[in-house]
Amino acid sequence: MQPTLSIPVAAKSGWRNITGSMGEAADEFQTRSYWRCSKKDFFPEKSFESWAAYKAALGQTHHRFKDRLLCRSSDATELGEVRKQSENDMKRCLSWWDLTWFGFGSVIGAGIFVLTGQEAHDHAGPAIILSYVASGISAMLSVFCYTEFSVEIPVAGGSFAYLRVELGDFAAFIAAANLILEGIVGKAAVARAWTSYLATLLNRSSNSLRIHTHLDKGFNLLDPIAVIILAVTATIAMISTKRTSQFNWIASAVHLVVIVFVIIGGFARANTTNLKPFLPHGVQGVFQAAAIVYFAYGGYDNIATMAEETRNPSRDIPLGLLGSMSIITVIYCLMALSLSMMQKYTDIDPNAAYSVAFKSVGWTWAQYIVALGALKGMTTVLLVGALGGARYTTHIARSHVIPPFFALVHPKTGTPVYATILITFCAACIAFFSNLDILATLLSVSTLFIFMMMATALLVRRYYMRGVSTRSHLLKLSSFLLLIIASSLGTAAYWGLRPHGWIGYLITIPLWMVGTLGIQLFVPQCRTPKVWGVPLVPWLPSLSIATNLFLMGSLGAEAFIRFGICTLIMLLYYLFFGVHATYDMAHGQYEKPTSVEAVKNEDVKKAAEGP
Repeated sequence: MQPTLSIPVAAKSGWRNITGSMGEAADEFQTRSYWRCSKKDFFPEKSFESWAAYKAALGQTHHRFKDRLLCRSSDATELGEVRKQSENDMKRCLSWWDLTWFGFGSVIGAGIFVLTGQEAHDHAGPAIILSYVASGISAMLSVFCYTEFSVEIPVAGGSFAYLRVELGDFAAFIAAANLILEGIVGKAAVARAWTSYLATLLNRSSNSLRIHTHLDKGFNLLDPIAVIILAVTATIAMISTKRTSQFNWIASAVHLVVIVFVIIGGFARANTTNLKPFLPHGVQGVFQAAAIVYFAYGGYDNIATMAEETRNPSRDIPLGLLGSMSIITVIYCLMALSLSMMQKYTDIDPNAAYSVAFKSVGWTWAQYIVALGALKGMTTVLLVGALGGARYTTHIARSHVIPPFFALVHPKTGTPVYATILITFCAACIAFFSNLDILATLLSVSTLFIFMMMATALLVRRYYMRGVSTRSHLLKLSSFLLLIIASSLGTAAYWGLRPHGWIGYLITIPLWMVGTLGIQLFVPQCRTPKVWGVPLVPWLPSLSIATNLFLMGSLGAEAFIRFGICTLIMLLYYLFFGVHATYDMAHGQYEKPTSVEAVKNEDVKKAAEGP
């Protein structure tokens, strides 16, 4: 007969209390699972607890705006407290090899395959190669700035996080708004280009797969296929970063084979008479095209957002960023030259340039290889864009510029699912209606503006440090920076007003040199990079400011009108929501998140301890 263990009634009661409390803890754990949606998840700040609290916050808008304007974050805050808003960490699973292929996958896509034909036909002619050289130089200058920042502050926020540290919360918001706009519009533009090349692959006209309507021009061709491809690539990106990288390796390798074929085939069927006239629209056309094709280089900033998932950021990011961008610049120039020699610029098809060009030289079969390669390239651009855009959005949400619900990282996949869905949904809505021309000009202004701010932030990082720099040094740095920006704006404005003039440059260029030399001679550097830094500071960052502003000035007035309208909407959003949410977050006036695992352990611990 087995002995029985007698448990006192009180002990049984106590055990029931513990298990009951653990059951309640389990229920609480369930409410804190990743798949949740409540007011507290979207608006945890005290300013949004009630209408009365919101009205009180609106009454303090002036004070709060001033606080946000002057506030600066720090490296430690971005790497620590801000990252905790995601509740779960992203997985460190990427190497320099992954980043290099992400560089190829992110950059080579709709820009080279679509914008090359569009800008060669409309603005630059055969001189489109010079447009790629000009925009490539400007892009490489920005790559230097991104590389130094991403090594020093390896977080998912990219330029948003860097600007929060160096230029303050309001400047970072302007960047955040443009980054989200860039991510959404960029994905939409590539998705619509994907549809055009699919039509070419099926031997149909580029708009044949779109739904024709009677809406206004530019919005009258509805594109459901673009919506589908956006949804598919976003789903892959949400499953796993490492598996997405492996898929990107394969697709990008196939894409590079097609690119080599395009270059060799283009030169094999070249007709040098197509290069005449080389400058049909003059130098102005070259720079106008350069401002547009800059979009083709725009994907490299996605690599910086993956610093948080990189095993060794100080080694892997410089190799991945600088290595991939150097090779891509050479590839772009060779591809642009091969297209210009295959077909006269007036005959180039703006929507599917390379496929139609091969068809025109008798290689009808080659158009299918090119179209297939372009589809693969655009697919990887969308894939890496889904990764990068979601990570930008995640860190922006961590700072409460947008609801922190979108900062949550899935505990199993280690990916920001909600941020990916948000960016993809918005991109799909735009891609369904808007054509590539409208999207590209708006995107170029936004991209160039952010890169200009990044170069400015790098100079501030090197030459100013709170608690170290004197007031005199701060005043000198501010004055010289204003002189650099003002002279660069003057150069761009003079180019736009007097493209054939030269007297104005005798004033603006020396002023730019005085501003840059002034920083070098009269403002001491307060910080040196720990591992990797931009060479020839302050000259290269200053040149980056000048080139980005110059390319912005080469865009048409319509692009700036659209940019201005978008910026006005962003500022209204900031005054009515962003400034209050970020103020509460900075001052700890919100319900702080706890990781799901920590909530579970803490609740079980309390239950076991009893009352």
